[in-house]
Amino acid sequence: MKKPKILIADDEINMRRNLGIILKNKGYDIDFAKNGDEAWKKFSKNTYDLLLTDWKMPGMDGMELVKLIHAKNPDVPVIIITGHGSIDSAIRAMKYGAYDYITKPFKNEKIRNIITRALDHLQLKDENRYLREAIKVKYNFDSFIGFSPQIKNLRKMAAKVAETHSTTVLIYGESGTGKEILTNLIHFNSQRRGRPFIAFNCAALPDDLLENELFGSEKGAFTGSIEQKAGKFELADTGTIFMDEIGDLSLRAQSKILRVLEERKFERIGGSKSIHVDVRVVAATNKDLKKMVENGTFREDLYFRFNIFPLVIPPLRKRKEDIEPIASYFLDQFSGETGKQIKGFTKHAMEFMDSNPWHGNVRELKNSIERAVILCESSMITEDNLMFESYGARQKNTSTTISVPPEGISLEAVEKSLIVKAIKRAEGNKTRAAQLLKITRNALYSRLNKYNINQ
Repeated sequence: MKKPKILIADDEINMRRNLGIILKNKGYDIDFAKNGDEAWKKFSKNTYDLLLTDWKMPGMDGMELVKLIHAKNPDVPVIIITGHGSIDSAIRAMKYGAYDYITKPFKNEKIRNIITRALDHLQLKDENRYLREAIKVKYNFDSFIGFSPQIKNLRKMAAKVAETHSTTVLIYGESGTGKEILTNLIHFNSQRRGRPFIAFNCAALPDDLLENELFGSEKGAFTGSIEQKAGKFELADTGTIFMDEIGDLSLRAQSKILRVLEERKFERIGGSKSIHVDVRVVAATNKDLKKMVENGTFREDLYFRFNIFPLVIPPLRKRKEDIEPIASYFLDQFSGETGKQIKGFTKHAMEFMDSNPWHGNVRELKNSIERAVILCESSMITEDNLMFESYGARQKNTSTTISVPPEGISLEAVEKSLIVKAIKRAEGNKTRAAQLLKITRNALYSRLNKYNINQ
């Protein structure tokens, strides 16, 4: 395997020598430049996998070097080494394309870890280069699949709001409906394309950690805060921030976010300097915010700030006509990945998918198709491929007690009675009746023939 080649640019010979020793021990191929101008000349003539550069150097500084390298090859990660109180400048450099920064003095293991992450990130970008070539197709609103009137209107409305620069968007939808995918489409079809896209789950952290993640913190702001940290809003400046599960925000956190939406500024924890940001906020929730306002658990003023342009993604069970095209899309995807030649779905498989409630929505359907492709041993996905797991396991467990009288009971009569009741409850739908009985459709038909039940 080819060793990653790293260029180190620093005007201090001792720093270059120390970094060289640290990184050569990890098996990297190291080259050196004594200033920014020499680094740029070497970068222009040679191929490097990563650049490690000091911030302050005579002649060309780190910022100018980042801009030039990012313009020539934006895939090459650049890590800034900074001291002299230049953390704010390093953060600006990240907005111009730098991968990360590290402050002096630093521990050897820390610089190794940052470089490992950067090179792993580069490898992922290389492996997925074809996705960037197809970005226009990937981020076309038609990629949000569906033929139902609800989805057609949703695509139309999302395309309209994407044309605006800063309108706040609120997306309602159950888990698995594709809220983050829709946000990506809005971002990449807006004037903010090419700028940062930051996704954040509001339900993932308690209040104190949430504030640190969203707004950042100054060095020494709290125990363990050993360096300045930029928050999500700061990193998303000029771009888009996606805030998922906003219904889980505490009232305290809601008040802080309201200020950002209204004034476009905030302070890091432990800081007094206001940081101004230009960012579009797209929020998402699966909760009824209006009802939460009535209950006093969500601020009314924040609700109106979020609810400027609401978009609703209906659950899959309420747009049955979208199941087949979505399933076919995933079938093509996973068939290609596994090298299988699967043409489509059997009639019974489609009936099963149409009758399933899909509580996990598109995400659940995607997972089911992936498993079905793995299990499929023919040219068509069958009902059994889709029903390999117990769908009844998701339902609340209930116990059924059938009394056995002293004179005994006919087991066949009990089974026949349950089958008739299941078909009646399923309104004649055999696939749904089989689900209620937790057997396959083929097993149900076998019993219908056995007991001569009118089909």
